[in-house]
Amino acid sequence: MESKLDIIVRSTEIDVNGHVNNAKYLEYLEWGREEWYEQSQLSYETFGAMGIQTVTVNITINYKKECKQGDQLTVTCRPDKMGRSSYVLKQEIFNKQGELCADALVTSVTMDSATRKSREAPEVLRKHFD
Repeated sequence: MESKLDIIVRSTEIDVNGHVNNAKYLEYLEWGREEWYEQSQLSYETFGAMGIQTVTVNITINYKKECKQGDQLTVTCRPDKMGRSSYVLKQEIFNKQGELCADALVTSVTMDSATRKSREAPEVLRKHFD
């Protein structure tokens, strides 16, 4: 399943170059992942009940086109790869014209809440990667 989240670039997200600051793209991606988790019925409470947390361990991002104040953007998120305890979500940010502004591969790990060590990803997460 792919989720989509629409956002509008605000003035506080613009840097001295007059476009979205690179760090803000990471926030946009995080918002997009949260949307995917919610739509996939994988809330914090769902993982918490299993004694699991998810932790982002790597983000590879490519900046393709600048975004400016007032731009309407769509952040997408979909499953890409599943390992034993790690998984990758593919994310893209498009402008209103459908142009790709940024894309990223985000690797996360499922972690045992008590031991703080990686733990095999549960079936409720794995089923989204089939």
